[in-house]
Amino acid sequence: MKAITNIPFSELHVDRELPSLTKPAVTREQLVQYARASGDLNPLHTDDDFAKSIGMDGVIAHGMLIMGFLGQYVQELAGTKAVISNFSMRFGAMTKPGDAITCSGVVKQLTEIDGNRVAELELIAEKAPGERVGTGSATLTCKIEND
Repeated sequence: MKAITNIPFSELHVDRELPSLTKPAVTREQLVQYARASGDLNPLHTDDDFAKSIGMDGVIAHGMLIMGFLGQYVQELAGTKAVISNFSMRFGAMTKPGDAITCSGVVKQLTEIDGNRVAELELIAEKAPGERVGTGSATLTCKIEND
């Protein structure tokens, strides 16, 4: 993925679609590892029998795992020169083992403030086209250099 900071500011424009990032399909092992790492040991994320007992088809991914995917995406867009701020996400459809998540972004606003260029981004995480598991936003700020 080409970092947004490597795209000349003059080539950015409102409504520009940015390169996407597709994560490998979510696995059950990944959910167990994330549960341990995050301390969120709710069996809804790791135990199919429990998930079925409460009316689900099976386990679902942690919403914060998907936010982590979007965070990785924004960091890769930012590269090493931009600073990320105002990162947020709203959860959507459930993610299940086997779902591959594609993160994408669109430039919503561009400004120049105090020698910095600022890009306001709209973020989307989908498990299939049009089936959003999360939406969000972030701001990238970097020093203006000669394009």
